Amino acid sequence: MTIKVGDKLPNVTLTQATAEGPKPVSTEAFFKGKRVALFAVPGAFTPTCSAKHLPGFKQKASEIRGKGVDVIACVAVNDAFVMRAWAEDQAIGDDIVMLADGGGDFTRAVGLELDASRFGMGKRSQRYSMIVDDGVVKELNVEQGGEFRVSSAEYMLEQL
Repeated sequence: MTIKVGDKLPNVTLTQATAEGPKPVSTEAFFKGKRVALFAVPGAFTPTCSAKHLPGFKQKASEIRGKGVDVIACVAVNDAFVMRAWAEDQAIGDDIVMLADGGGDFTRAVGLELDASRFGMGKRSQRYSMIVDDGVVKELNVEQGGEFRVSSAEYMLEQL
């Protein structure tokens, strides 16, 4: 079942990519008491994700925070080392928290898994964004296959 607006996020463990190395973090702890702009990508270093999705949130980070968002986070079904390397490649700095969903537990739990096996990628996340207040989904924007519109930073800014 796919998560929907008004639902509480499931409590699973993600791995935060930090300069000190991978750090396990429960979704319950990460989202508690915060307004979070979360976006998910099918994979680090993939074309749309690297050319548009992540850079868009980097470019609009101060505007998004200016609308009352405490944290901007990116999640992908990749390991924390890949997420960290991608953040360094994209010069993300502290603007966006990179969350690795290495085994896809979070992605499956929210019902937004994508089978990208035909592209040689296996099980991944659909492309989406959500606004989460204290662990509760307030906005959810899931892209149709191959599209990039409703999960963009610009679209999210319109919702804030």
